[in-house]
Amino acid sequence: MKSMDHTRKESDLPESIVHWGWRYHHLGVPTKEKKPGERYLPGLKFYVSGFETSPFGVEWMRFEPDSPMHPLIQRVPHLAFEVDDLDRELQRLPFHILQAPNSPAEGIRVAMIEHEGAPIELIEFRSSSSG
Repeated sequence: MKSMDHTRKESDLPESIVHWGWRYHHLGVPTKEKKPGERYLPGLKFYVSGFETSPFGVEWMRFEPDSPMHPLIQRVPHLAFEVDDLDRELQRLPFHILQAPNSPAEGIRVAMIEHEGAPIELIEFRSSSSG
């Protein structure tokens, strides 16, 4: 039986990486400032920038007042992880889903969950050859 002590040491990676196989993708940071190179996502009514040039995967997000994104996503930075099977991962724990699975671009599926007040994005990439 697994130990009930789930305390992580400073040098330990999170369970989501070590045991679940999630891979860090980016850190999404809400901002009110216009940033160079912004790209508009009309369906979600917000601008993204920085990801392509940040060596750390920082992505700035500037929301329109009527963006349908959950308010928590609009005000609290989120961590994003790449996963192999988005649907399977959403079944892993009783996550509170902030943004249901959707496809912001061809070959990409995402969902936003909440863990203890922190938004977490899960991203699944599908190659054009997968069917």
